Amino acid sequence: MFLIIIVALLIAAMTRLSSNQHGTNSLAIQQARAYQAARAGLEWGITQAINANICAAGTPNLAGSNLSDFSVTVVCSSNNYTDDDGSAVQIFSFTASAQNGAVPNSRPDYAYRRLTAVVER
Repeated sequence: MFLIIIVALLIAAMTRLSSNQHGTNSLAIQQARAYQAARAGLEWGITQAINANICAAGTPNLAGSNLSDFSVTVVCSSNNYTDDDGSAVQIFSFTASAQNGAVPNSRPDYAYRRLTAVVER
């Protein structure tokens, strides 16, 4: 009887450890995907600034990709300066936020990332 109880406790402990490990791996994957979605938002904004010379703010479309369940918001600000030699310099500052739920704790695998970048043109 003693041996059966010990084996049952061992099985219960291993089951709990296995489910905790699975949840941790799932959250790590979602955090990595949130990072990539925020990075895609930064690259979208930087492309708009370099190619079209506009400070694009908005929500890039990630439909059709593995990041489609993430919502990305890009905020941009721009400042113009005159360099020491008299040439015009434009500084773009971007902040991209990505999340896979409307609010924190809205899903068990909720992930959020915010990245910033500054580009001189």
